Amino acid sequence: MTGEATRDRLLDAAADLFYREGVGVGVEALSRAAGVSKRSMYQLFGSKDEILAAGLERVGPAFTAYLLPADDEGGTPRERMLHVFRRLEETSAEPGFQGCPFVAVSVEVKTPDHPARLVARRYKDVLTGFFREEAEKAGAADPAKLARQLTMTFDGASAWAVMHGEAPEAVDMAAALLDAAGV
Repeated sequence: MTGEATRDRLLDAAADLFYREGVGVGVEALSRAAGVSKRSMYQLFGSKDEILAAGLERVGPAFTAYLLPADDEGGTPRERMLHVFRRLEETSAEPGFQGCPFVAVSVEVKTPDHPARLVARRYKDVLTGFFREEAEKAGAADPAKLARQLTMTFDGASAWAVMHGEAPEAVDMAAALLDAAGV
C-alpha cells in the first residue's frame, strides 16, 4: 500500500470515527479502523492531534459544499441563506447525525490553539462569510451582525438536533432573523 493510500485510509477512518464517537477515540481504535499499524500512522502524522485536524480538514470541503448553494444556483440572497437551514433540517433527521463536525470538535477540544480547533474555526468562518456576503447583497443594515446571528442559530439548531433527533424549526428561526433584519 502506498503512503498516499495509507494516509487516505487513515483520514477517512479518522473523519468517520471522530464524528461518530468523538475525539476521545484512541489511536489503537483508529489504526484498527483504518487497517494500518500505529507505526505507519505515526510515520504519516506526528500526533493524534494532527490526525484529528487533518480528518476535519478532509470533511470540510464536502460538508461546506453540501450546506451552501452553488454559485450558479441562483435565487435571492434570502433564499440562498435559508437553503443552509433547509439542508440542516434535512440532514438532522437522518440516522447518525451528530451535528456540525466543526462545533463537535470545538466543544470537545478545550485548547483554543489546538490544530483541529483552528481548522474548525476556519470552516465556521466560511459559513459566516457566506451569510455576510448574502446579507450585504440583500441590503441588510448590519450584515456582519446578521451573519453572526445566523451562524449561531445554525450551531444552536445543530446542537438541538443532536439532543432531539431533528431541528424542525431551523428554517423558521433563520427566517425570523432575516425578517427582523429586513431581508
